[in-house]
Amino acid sequence: MATIGENLQQVKARLAGVRGVILLAVSKGQPVESIRAAAVAGQKAFGENYVQEAIEKMNLLRGNGNELSWHLIGPLQSNKTRVVAERFDWVQTVASEKIARRLSEQRPASLAPLNVLIQVNVSGEPTKSGVAPGGVNSLSKSIKNLKGIRLRGLMAIPEPGADRARYRSVKALYDSLKADYEFDTLSLGMSDDMDVAIAEGSTMVRIGTAIFGARKTHKSAA
Repeated sequence: MATIGENLQQVKARLAGVRGVILLAVSKGQPVESIRAAAVAGQKAFGENYVQEAIEKMNLLRGNGNELSWHLIGPLQSNKTRVVAERFDWVQTVASEKIARRLSEQRPASLAPLNVLIQVNVSGEPTKSGVAPGGVNSLSKSIKNLKGIRLRGLMAIPEPGADRARYRSVKALYDSLKADYEFDTLSLGMSDDMDVAIAEGSTMVRIGTAIFGARKTHKSAA
């Protein structure tokens, strides 16, 4: 069985030669030991879905030279914005002006601006979070100049088995707004669809299973 370090190198090999694509290791549901193994192997950016689970891991991994970058990739409730603004480096799931403003107001002035992405519900699925494509420009305009946060681009989760047209529509939306809002990040693609996402213009892929294997059970409050 391959180790986490070996899996990580295999994923990086798939990214080799693809300019400007960032690898985010999705560590939700994984134990601290697995994250530490990935960090030792050179991975520094990790994505978590649940705030409390992430905070527990941050506390356990703090110090010892571990300068890790933490991304929230799950839905964010308004009662959790303060701790997220204080502890995370990125929020990829901004879907309302209310959440953006709370993050802006609660980001400590001593920290660099919090990087945020607008989550786009590109498939229109009612069970998925995110802003409809037609609402992205308006939301971008309303949060572009908020202090304490920096709008970096878009994130999307196409439905399983989506054809290339779905990915192209996300990239087209990103390109249409890129100049006006100085976008530089399109978070698109996971373990099962990273190759097509990269081919269609993703600049960040969120990879969990291909690095860590099947998700472990981590019992924690959201």
